[in-house]
Amino acid sequence: MEHEAAHGVGLLTRVERALGTGTAAYLPGDGWIRLTLPLVDDGGAPLTVDVLADAERPPRGIAYLLPGGGLNFAAEFLVAGAPGGEGLAHHLRRRGLLVVGVTPREDSAGAAEVTADRGLAAHRRDLAGVVSTLDALLRLPYRYAGHSAGGALALDAASHDPSERLAGVVVLDTTGPYVGEPALRAARTRGAYEEHLARGVHALDPGLPALIARAVSAPAGPSEVPWPPDPERRFTHAGLAHFALIRTAALPGPANWIYRRGHAEGTYSFGATPAEDRFALTHASLSTWHAATSALGSGLLSTALMRDLAAVWAGDEETYRIRWDRIRTEVVWVNTEGGRGDEPRGAELIRAGGNDRVRFLVVPGYGHGDAVWSASAARDVWSHL
Repeated sequence: MEHEAAHGVGLLTRVERALGTGTAAYLPGDGWIRLTLPLVDDGGAPLTVDVLADAERPPRGIAYLLPGGGLNFAAEFLVAGAPGGEGLAHHLRRRGLLVVGVTPREDSAGAAEVTADRGLAAHRRDLAGVVSTLDALLRLPYRYAGHSAGGALALDAASHDPSERLAGVVVLDTTGPYVGEPALRAARTRGAYEEHLARGVHALDPGLPALIARAVSAPAGPSEVPWPPDPERRFTHAGLAHFALIRTAALPGPANWIYRRGHAEGTYSFGATPAEDRFALTHASLSTWHAATSALGSGLLSTALMRDLAAVWAGDEETYRIRWDRIRTEVVWVNTEGGRGDEPRGAELIRAGGNDRVRFLVVPGYGHGDAVWSASAARDVWSHL
């Protein structure tokens, strides 16, 4: 066992030296070891790379895990949905993969440090630098795997990556181009983010971590948000957090409409007073959401990234274009019924480009975040990957 642990440390030491400067942190666990390395360069806030290695065997391949907008690797892929369970990162590590999480610079940045050029292309270039370095070092087959905005990044990266070692793309709950009225709505969403950029607003704070923290610390306390049955009253903190997670599509904001229902599957019914509202999450508990959001850095969204994503949804290739016809590797695309829903247009465009190794499916009864944080995600979602 000591030899095997030494193997894991040796591998991560080589990875650290190859990636560059930064203050590295090593965390050993039961049969695994994790390296966290902020890459300090001239790109402003550091890009953070996490590498999770199995201590008992060498990897047979690499999975690059790409978190959704405003999230980081630890929050999204290490938090487990059930006590004693494991997140997606450890699930993949147990399957013999070296897991490399690439957390966007926004996570370690203040709002003033996020610039107008932090769009999808900048995120893709950051990722490509890490992949190129580790590919030269390890020469292992690899896959891109991303959730939400990370799924769009995975697809965009694959469209620019001709390597014979690129073995596949895994997409969790993201959206390609819409058609019809949703495409027009997406164009309006793109316009809203363009207006933010024109005003110099380069970073957006969704506010979810604070919302959930208040629901945990003072659940019965009154929030500042009007209660729909009687706007003179206010949601409780717990009620507001559950409403925001379950009925995300009903909330104001330029991009909340993209969810069929919400971030989480659940039930919400109004009572005679806000204190009598009844609500419950179906899959991932509020404590799981709290654990995840508590692991975030800044929690900021790049406005330029959101503009580019909205352009993809709108099919606006002048603003941003994913070259669907250049994605030649295997694609497994898994959406959730209550999250991004049955929107297969992106997968269809990949097939239309001549790639028939594309599988698109929708998991019923799941919300957007449930795909990674549900207590039963390993059975219902990850088994398809």
